Amino acid sequence: MSEILFADDDAGLREMVAEVLRAGGHRVRLATNGTQALAEVRADAPDLVILDYRMGTPDGFAVCREIKSDLRIAHLPVLILTAQSDIEDRLRGFDAGADDYLHKPFDPRELLARVSALLRLAQRGLDRNPTTGLPGGEAIHHEIERRRGEGKPFAVCYFDLDHFKPFADHFGFAVADAAIRAAGEAVTGVGGEAGAFVGHVGGDDFVLLCTPEDARQLAEKVTERFRRALPAHLPDGAVSVGSYSGRDRYGVQREFPITRLSAAVVHIDPAHWSSLEALGELVADVKHRAKQDGTIGIAEVQMAG
Repeated sequence: MSEILFADDDAGLREMVAEVLRAGGHRVRLATNGTQALAEVRADAPDLVILDYRMGTPDGFAVCREIKSDLRIAHLPVLILTAQSDIEDRLRGFDAGADDYLHKPFDPRELLARVSALLRLAQRGLDRNPTTGLPGGEAIHHEIERRRGEGKPFAVCYFDLDHFKPFADHFGFAVADAAIRAAGEAVTGVGGEAGAFVGHVGGDDFVLLCTPEDARQLAEKVTERFRRALPAHLPDGAVSVGSYSGRDRYGVQREFPITRLSAAVVHIDPAHWSSLEALGELVADVKHRAKQDGTIGIAEVQMAG
């Protein structure tokens, strides 16, 4: 029997979904808002998380993004309930790293079918992201633990696309999806040539685990390979212009550069290991520094114990 956490501020929908899931043979935990949902997941991770996208602050997309950015729980499958046929919502969920979406109103049978499919994926020995086919959160977690167990220094190269939300809004879902696939192909190609481990955390976030000596060079190769591949998926003239007009997260219209793949490189000595939580926080900080770099978009740091 699987355990599912469902978060929604609508009491009626909470009880309806809970009843459907219990009838399907699942244990159900309920949360009334995003803050409670995150606390529940971090205290005792369920097998699956279902989030309504509109439940105050933080909303379902923000909660999903927090889950997928935390290496301890990034492997958890997340299903987001969205408004029917709302492309904006699907893009936001895509950007947040959701594993699947279900439009409201929905048929209870479809909810159970999607839940079963996500649980089957999560229960595989090596989970894989449906967009790229790469190992997902659980596999990444196990690989980090395996390398720690060997006691040898290694590096985590974490890649994501700059300004992806406005990029997806401006160029559309098909181009956004193609950009993620191109990023996956760049990471996979370079990683495969070097014999490195490659994983897809979710959304536009990828990781490559390798030796510390190779990390910087591999990160540069990945970002360059993506830079060369992206123009084939963009409208004519977009690359030569180099920018486009879009709205930032505050709704302000401004110019954005064409998206690029940035990399955060963290060197890890198992003797000085802290925790997955500390690694996640460090990656977030290094990613921010990489995005501030106007040239190569790569930043690296040594993890301290």
